[in-house]
Amino acid sequence: MYIQTELTPNPNSIKFIPGKEVLGSRSLHFISKEEAVNSPIALRLFGIDGVESIFLGSDFITVSKQEKTSWDLLKPYIIEVILAHYLEGKPILADASSSENEVIDEFFREEDAQLVKEIKELLDTRIRPAVAQDGGDIIFKGYQEGVVYLSLHGACSGCPSSTATLKMGIENMLKHYVPEVVEVRALDSDD
Repeated sequence: MYIQTELTPNPNSIKFIPGKEVLGSRSLHFISKEEAVNSPIALRLFGIDGVESIFLGSDFITVSKQEKTSWDLLKPYIIEVILAHYLEGKPILADASSSENEVIDEFFREEDAQLVKEIKELLDTRIRPAVAQDGGDIIFKGYQEGVVYLSLHGACSGCPSSTATLKMGIENMLKHYVPEVVEVRALDSDD
């Protein structure tokens, strides 16, 4: 087994690709060891000094480090943990059913349901695949009075270019296809 790595636009995040499925069609973002109790691989990664957050994507794991930590020191340990986890045949999630049923807090008026459906379809088909290539994810959180609220995860969270991506890319695309959209705003991933 070989773990590939890809740099992301965020200098504090690297995308690790094990060549096997991680979460399939889902994604999870952990910003602390306490949040990761249901993920044996995330717990192991948080055991490495300098790891700040873990994002589990479809077929990749994005690890974000603390600013002061060097990738030269951190990367070999991360690769070793991911390799060992897969070689031991351990699950990514200890209890997949609890995460399958997690409630996604979304807010929008009932009369905006069709509009929200269009926004989510654009996010799922055009935007999320591109963001996943950079080691992150963008989750719809809400819609209110023309403003779309999104949550940034993985390499997108804390990335220096995320504001430009949000405003120049995502906002422009949503405004083009859904004229009711006037603005896109990011919510913190723990909002």
